[in-house]
Amino acid sequence: MHSQASAAAEKAVVAPYGSWESPISAAAVSAAGRTVEGLAVAGDGRLLWVETRPEEGGRAVLVKEAAEPGGDAVDVTPEGFAVRSLAQEYGGGAFAVQGDVVVFSNYSDQRLYKQTIGDNSAQPLTPDYTGSVLRYADGVFDPHFCRYVTIMEDHRKDSSNPVTTIAAVTISDRDANEPTVLVSGNDFYAFPRIDPIKRRMAWIEWSNPNMSWDKAQLWVGYFSEKGEVHNKICIAGGDPTLVESPTEPKWTSKGELFFITDRESGFWNIYKWDEESNLIVQLYSLDAEFSKPMWIFGVSSYGFLGKDDTSNKIVCCYRQNGRSCAGVLDHDSGSFSELDIPFSSVTNIVSGDGFFYVEGASATLPVSIAKVTLDEKRKTATNFSIVWSSSEDVMQYASYFSLPEFMEFPTVVPGQKAYAYFYAPHNHIFQGSSDEKPPLLVRTHGGPTDEARGVLDLGVQYWTSRGWAFVDVNYGGSTGYGRKFRERLLGQWGVVDVNDCCSCATFLVETGRVDAQRLCVTGESAGGFTTLACLAFRLIFKAGMHKFEAYYIDNLVGNRKAYFERSPINFVDRFSCPIILFQGLEDTVVSPVQATTIYKAIKDKGLPVALVEYEGEQHGFRKAENIKFTLEQQMVFFARLVGHFKVADGITPIKIDNFDEPSL
Repeated sequence: MHSQASAAAEKAVVAPYGSWESPISAAAVSAAGRTVEGLAVAGDGRLLWVETRPEEGGRAVLVKEAAEPGGDAVDVTPEGFAVRSLAQEYGGGAFAVQGDVVVFSNYSDQRLYKQTIGDNSAQPLTPDYTGSVLRYADGVFDPHFCRYVTIMEDHRKDSSNPVTTIAAVTISDRDANEPTVLVSGNDFYAFPRIDPIKRRMAWIEWSNPNMSWDKAQLWVGYFSEKGEVHNKICIAGGDPTLVESPTEPKWTSKGELFFITDRESGFWNIYKWDEESNLIVQLYSLDAEFSKPMWIFGVSSYGFLGKDDTSNKIVCCYRQNGRSCAGVLDHDSGSFSELDIPFSSVTNIVSGDGFFYVEGASATLPVSIAKVTLDEKRKTATNFSIVWSSSEDVMQYASYFSLPEFMEFPTVVPGQKAYAYFYAPHNHIFQGSSDEKPPLLVRTHGGPTDEARGVLDLGVQYWTSRGWAFVDVNYGGSTGYGRKFRERLLGQWGVVDVNDCCSCATFLVETGRVDAQRLCVTGESAGGFTTLACLAFRLIFKAGMHKFEAYYIDNLVGNRKAYFERSPINFVDRFSCPIILFQGLEDTVVSPVQATTIYKAIKDKGLPVALVEYEGEQHGFRKAENIKFTLEQQMVFFARLVGHFKVADGITPIKIDNFDEPSL
C-alpha cells in the first residue's frame, strides 16, 4: 500500500483500480502545461523568461519578473509576436538581453527583432523571407562591434539539409540587413560566446553522424579589426585519442573561459582553459553530470557569482543517481558546497550578484523558477522564493499525489541495472481490493537521449489518482548516468530500450506491484518508436499509445538490415494488441504519413486501433484543448480495451476501428 494512504486506509472506499474519481481532470493537466524555454537576467537584475501558454494555442511569451516580491510578472512580448525559434526544429535560445534591450526570434516568420523592454513595438533586424527559411537561435550581444552574433540555419537551398553557420546581425541600423557569416564549414554550431574584454569568441561545433553529446569540439577565434573571425584555436575535442563532448563555454568579466566536458571519466564536469599554456584544467572531479544533451539551444547549467562575476565562485548543478544537486564551486580552491534547496531536479541556472535563479522541480513542486539568495561567503542559501510556477494552484490536489520511488531493476544483461521512477496508485478517498493488482502504464521518454526525472507532473497524477500504477523508465541510453550508460543505445536502439522497458514491467509484476494482464505502454517522439517496438516485438504489453537527428539514427540503429529488422511497420503481423495514435499534422520531425501508414496496417490486420490527427500541432502538442483531449481518450481507450473497468469521468470515447460496431 502507498505510504501516504496508511492513515486514511481504514476510511477509504474500496473500488476497482482505474475507476476511482479524481479532481485532477484532463483540463487541470492541460492548464498546468505551461513550460519555460530560456532564462536571462536583465540590466536591472530582474529575471526574464520565455513562457509557453497552452491556453493561447501554445504561444511563447517573454515575461519579466515583478519589480516587488509578490507582484505580478509583466509580459514583454507585444501582441502579435511569439518568442520561439525553429532552428533544428526543437528550437530554444530564442532571445537574449543586454541592459533593457531584447533581441528575439519571432515564431511566425522566424525573423530577429529588437525591442526595448516596456516598449510595445519591435524592430525587425533580418530580412523577410517567405517560408521562414532563415532561422536563428542561441544569440548573444557583441560589445566590440555593436552587433548580435547568432546561430543561423539557412533552408534556402535545401530545406531537408539546411546550412548552419555562426552569423552576425547589425543592431544599430533602422533597416533590416542580411546577416554576415562569421564561422562556417561544419555541420552544426552552438554556444557562440564572446569575451567581454578581448576581441574573441568561443563556440561549439560538431559533424555528422555525431550529435553534440557524442563528439564535439570547443574553438576560440579572434576577431580582426573588421570583426571577421581568424586565428582559430581548438581548445577541446581536437585530440583524436580522446572522445569528448565539450559544451556550455562561458567567459567571465575578466576574460577567463570556462566550459564543461566529459573527457576520460565519461561524466560532464567543469573545466577552465589556461590560455598561457593552452591546456585545460578540471576544477572539480565527480562521477556526475554537470550538463545534459543539447536537444535545444540555450542550456545554462552554471553561472558566475558576484558583481560583474568578479568572484571566484560558480553556482552550478549536477545530476547523480536520479537526483539533482545545486551548489557553489570555488574555482580557485576546487571546493564544492552543496546548497540545501527544495528542488530535487534542476535544469537551468542564471546568476547575479549574491543570488541566482534556478529552474527546477521536485516530487511535491511542479516545474518552477526560484530565486535563491546566498550568504556573504556564498556557501549557504539564506532565502528561496518561487518567482514563477507552471501550476500555481497545484497544491489543492496534494492529498491525491503519489510520490515517486526511485528504483533500480535488472536488465536482460546479467549484473546490469537500469533505472525508473515508480508511482503507486494513490487517492485518499479510494483504495483497491486486497485481491486485485493495479494496471500499469509504462512511459518511455523521448530523445531517446533524454531522462525521466521523478518530479511532480499532473499528467502522471491523473493516472495514479484514478487507480493506475505508473512507471517512468530510464532505459540504457538515457542521460543523467554518464557516457557509458548513454552509449548502451549506440547501434542498439529498438533493442536495449525495448528490453529495459519490458524488464521494468516484468520486475514490477514479479515483485507483486502490478497486474500482469493489464500492462500498457505509452511514448511520444523517440519514445513512440520504443512503444511501437515493444508492441511489435514483445508480448509483455496489452495496449499502447504513440504520440535535427537524421544521422543520429545511423549511430543508434546501424546498418540497413538493422533498420529493417527494428522497424515495427515492417512487422505488422507481430502486433497483437490495441493501439491508439495521436499525430500533429504540422510535425516535421515525425511525419504524419508514418502515423497514417501504421494505422492503416494495423486496421487491415483487424486489431483495434484509432488515429487522432491535430491540425496546427507540431512535434509535441502545445494547445490546451489537444492536451486535454489526448489524455482523456488515452485513458478511456485503455479502460475499454485492457482495464475492463468504467472510468469515473464523463468522457465520450472516439470510435475504435475493429472494436466499435460501425454506425448504421
